[in-house]
Amino acid sequence: MVESKFYNKKNNPKPSKQLPPILKKLLNQILITAIITMIILIGFKWNNDLKQEFYKYVYNTSFPFASIKDWYQNLFGKDLLTKPLETETEVFEEKLSYSNQSLYKEGVALTVSDHYMIPSLNSGIVVFIGEKENYGNTIIIQQMNGIDAWYGNIDSASVQLYDYVEQGALIGETKDQTLYLAFQKEGNFVDYKEYIN
Repeated sequence: MVESKFYNKKNNPKPSKQLPPILKKLLNQILITAIITMIILIGFKWNNDLKQEFYKYVYNTSFPFASIKDWYQNLFGKDLLTKPLETETEVFEEKLSYSNQSLYKEGVALTVSDHYMIPSLNSGIVVFIGEKENYGNTIIIQQMNGIDAWYGNIDSASVQLYDYVEQGALIGETKDQTLYLAFQKEGNFVDYKEYIN
């Protein structure tokens, strides 16, 4: 029997050129992000009041990064592409430990060990690292519960801006034996007592 030199579509279909599901998911996420960005930019161009409100809400008040992260995870799932790369990290899962507390400004001053390694009181996103009046070098974490936790009198930070930190993770060390803590909800300081115990 002589083999046909012509390509037979029925017997030999062409291989499928469909994208893998992970790549489809990534492309969909990029497309949705691009569409949302374009809508926002067009809104800014045509409406200066919208632009002013956006700047006021994002830069002058506490932007809800934790809520955005939850929304994103609900919409797209926890992993962007696949499982995160496994890396070796130092394990630090501690609880807040102090010997004395006293009222300080809008929060509390805790007496801790010298160069105390500060654990995060709750999971959240680092939204500020820098100087705050009366608190010195300060790290602010917007916690998943909607409370902004201020950690003041920091010597060295172990986190960077917009890092996501788990509860109990190391965020930095104190300059001496004092740690300042304050808590805000929707821009207003709240009583520290229910957040440190």
